Amino acid sequence: MKVLVVGANGQIGEKVVDLLQESQEHAVRALVRKQEQADNFSAKGIDTYLGDLEGSVDSLAAAMEGIDAVVFSAGSGGATGYDKTILIDLDGAVKTMEAAEQAGVSRFVMVSSILSNTREKWAEGMKPYYAVKRYADQILKQMDLTYTIIRPGALKNEAGTGKVNLAEHVTPGSIPREDVAKVVVASLDNKKAENQEFDLVSGEMPIEKAFTQL
Repeated sequence: MKVLVVGANGQIGEKVVDLLQESQEHAVRALVRKQEQADNFSAKGIDTYLGDLEGSVDSLAAAMEGIDAVVFSAGSGGATGYDKTILIDLDGAVKTMEAAEQAGVSRFVMVSSILSNTREKWAEGMKPYYAVKRYADQILKQMDLTYTIIRPGALKNEAGTGKVNLAEHVTPGSIPREDVAKVVVASLDNKKAENQEFDLVSGEMPIEKAFTQL
């Protein structure tokens, strides 16, 4: 399976790219916005493509030539305003879905956010962010794509344990970005993950076994 990682320069996306590059089962293409980022991936022997989520659907579809699956892990980041959150996390996500359909790519893995599907738990200052994530997820479920929506908890920069708790609803908690990336990669060809959405936090169950709970 050849996988396009959208948001490859992000903290989760970069880990997904590295895991796929090391994999015996998959190949990877990194979609990045800046030439400097492309050069960094190319230096590691990683197939790269320059693209912009604020560009056209056609340009994103061109990045998907020869691609079997898309991982969307892009985000506008905390330093931008909600205008960019709408343009990247919502419109950029939807354009990526439309491009996947246009390019004949059927498999789509979305990295979302815990609580995005639970309005009554949205913190006041985070409501626009959660709303954007919620509706990107809802639109994905309406597309003609085989989807997996992963809603990780609070993200940590520490070594992963390879043990998680994943289910439709879990008690909010945290998880290392490394473990999120491992779940993303594991979900790509796991039939139990197809057309599923789930919360994801650290737990006691090995990742592959955790999928049996879906």
